[in-house]
Amino acid sequence: MQNKKRIAIFGSTGSIGTQALEVIRANQDLFEAEILTAQTNADLLIAQALEFKPNAVVIGDESLYKKVKEALAATGTKVFAGEKALEDVADFDTYDFMLAAIVGFAGLRPTLKAVEKGKAIGLANKETLVVAGDIVMQRAYEKRAPIIPVDSEHSAIFQCLVGEGRNKIDKIILTASGGPFLGKKPNFLVNVKRDHALQHPNWAMGAKITIDSATLMNKGLEMIEAKWLFNLEPEQVQVIVHPQSVIHSMVQFEDGSIKAQMGVPDMKLPIQYAMAFPNRIKNDFPRFDFRKYPNLGFEEADVKTFRNLALSTEALFKGGNMPCILNAANEIAVWAFLRNRIGFLDITAVVEKTMHHTTFIEKPSLEQYFETDGEARNFAASLMKL
Repeated sequence: MQNKKRIAIFGSTGSIGTQALEVIRANQDLFEAEILTAQTNADLLIAQALEFKPNAVVIGDESLYKKVKEALAATGTKVFAGEKALEDVADFDTYDFMLAAIVGFAGLRPTLKAVEKGKAIGLANKETLVVAGDIVMQRAYEKRAPIIPVDSEHSAIFQCLVGEGRNKIDKIILTASGGPFLGKKPNFLVNVKRDHALQHPNWAMGAKITIDSATLMNKGLEMIEAKWLFNLEPEQVQVIVHPQSVIHSMVQFEDGSIKAQMGVPDMKLPIQYAMAFPNRIKNDFPRFDFRKYPNLGFEEADVKTFRNLALSTEALFKGGNMPCILNAANEIAVWAFLRNRIGFLDITAVVEKTMHHTTFIEKPSLEQYFETDGEARNFAASLMKL
């Protein structure tokens, strides 16, 4: 019998993490949970650890360490706490595959540590490449650490490229659902509240990514991530709105032919694909039925209304630390919106002002990326008086 693949899930209590554990639960002959981490959801982390019996868990919030430690005292699971512990555990030799599913900038350091170890990484944290894609991909190349995308769009492109070898890409086409406010104008969006923005028409996702989808920032971040993942020029990355979310993305090759990856909108499929790569494994996920979708539609994104996509494109072409600034400002603004501190359209205003104010560096070091992140967050917070 082949050895089970030992999975480290960084962000096990979030949307991606919980679905990854569903995949492990259904394939216990193939996978086992080796490391689980959470930031504040101690109760769910404890429940996961009791079921999956990992070697180690990390609770990011150090005030919850005692609670987790006591709950798992009778098990063999090691318990750690704090931001530094995430890096320390990522440095373990005991896992084969990291699922990088910590939301936002916080996922960068542990992912880099796994890259340094030459580990295979299923990347669900797009911000890691948005913030420091040049450094992460260079180190991954040097350490021969495979990076397999988990985002549905990037997984789709990755799947389309399997078997294409050296065939030259003309462009990639990222599909966007358009979110819950497709077709709406600013006079409608100015009154949008948190609960309305969290109602995505097709995908079940965490709160932060759902808001990003509603503002189209998610698609902008994906453009920047795609540039680094697939070694593209900015002009080779295109976005098209596809409301049905059936075609997850496409690749056009230099001969003009286009390959698309299709399926029902279910994140468990790209998660499973990344964990099992290069194999496809059987599952009982819902199957797509063409008879239920007589029409598939495509339209241009409205960048005048959803200006986050235009700002992301600007950051993509500008390069340097501009995507890092964009991401930091957006994380702070979305945090404020989810707490009803600012309006929906204010998210874009905060991002734009922060991009214009924060110091631009054309070729930043890793340390300068961290400094940029802090500077941009502080300025964005000052705009909202947080």
